[in-house]
Amino acid sequence: MASPKLTPMAMAVLELLHERPMHPYEMTQLMRDRHLDNRVAVKAGSLYHTVDRLLAAGHIKIVETQRAGRRPERTVYALTEQGRDAFVDRAKTMLGTIANEHPEFLSGLGAMDDLGREAALEQLQMRLLHLEAKAAAQEVITRRLVDEVPAIHWVDWRYTTAQVRFELEWTRQLVDDITSGRLDWTGDCHPDRLHAVPAESTEDRSDDRAS
Repeated sequence: MASPKLTPMAMAVLELLHERPMHPYEMTQLMRDRHLDNRVAVKAGSLYHTVDRLLAAGHIKIVETQRAGRRPERTVYALTEQGRDAFVDRAKTMLGTIANEHPEFLSGLGAMDDLGREAALEQLQMRLLHLEAKAAAQEVITRRLVDEVPAIHWVDWRYTTAQVRFELEWTRQLVDDITSGRLDWTGDCHPDRLHAVPAESTEDRSDDRAS
């Protein structure tokens, strides 16, 4: 039976175990310290569930059980050769193919004409405030990374900040198009199909969210 496809959380766990064996609590702390929450939802429950699935699949193994005083036992895991191979294969796929990830923002944009001009504009302006704050916070972190961390270790962060900057500028332009009247707000005519776009223009390769 084939192993389940590695999810972003599973990839994050295996990425950490490339460095050294560690227990799930340490993994959680490192993910937060390294801002991996920009690409995975860092929740202890999901991480432990993912570790169990990786262990069952043979991608990781138990190497030690630690106990310090009255603290609960901590199980230390290490990467197996099978896990290393699976990680490399999945990383290549993630880099080389385009996944249809269905962002919620697209659904919101699709519903704008049903919300009405004023309601949509209010929410977009609120989104702009959040994006401006996020971009400013990211800039502070980026300056620290430039000074302290080799660039190869935060390429994913560069991509994330570029996405935020693009979305910020794009949303500003959309708000300007609405307020200036350049965006024609008919709201009553819903085309059955956008004929310029093929019905199956992209292949859905969205991640298996099971683990």
